[in-house]
Amino acid sequence: MNKKLILLAFALGCFGCNQREESKANTDLLYFDINSYFKREATRLKKINPEIVKEVSVNGTAEQRKLRITDWEKEFAIFSNADINKASWKGSFKIEKAEYTESYTSNNKRIPVKKVRVNKDHSKVKKLEIIITNKNILYSSGDTLIYYPDSLYQIKKHQKIKLLKAKTYTVTGRFK
Repeated sequence: MNKKLILLAFALGCFGCNQREESKANTDLLYFDINSYFKREATRLKKINPEIVKEVSVNGTAEQRKLRITDWEKEFAIFSNADINKASWKGSFKIEKAEYTESYTSNNKRIPVKKVRVNKDHSKVKKLEIIITNKNILYSSGDTLIYYPDSLYQIKKHQKIKLLKAKTYTVTGRFK
């Protein structure tokens, strides 16, 4: 009896996983796929293993190091987390496309990603810029994320918590 129960649970688990993958594969993305783009970049950069000059600045105090990133997915996590293709956000972004640029903007207060701008040369991304803001009664923050493939990535963050001093953070990685 236990073997049959285990076999049934295993079969249901496999069936459920396959069904989710099929429904995921059939979904057309409405906006630029930030998540997949940075997964591909992470895989590509892991293979070529470039040296990076990374500078971290907190409230104007900076520290700089040369290093090789071992986990590019982790390094790009803040970019990947700004994915605008969430099902609940569908239709919330205004799309503007020109020959070399795509812009996605939202004024919805519940959506922290306010703007995504992609500069392209044909189908190749030349620059990606993401603006994120969060506000509530006690806290406000703003992030500007910039990525130039094989050149630079930058994360600028401004944070203000009520009754505390504002903080600014900047992380810049320059490819050697």
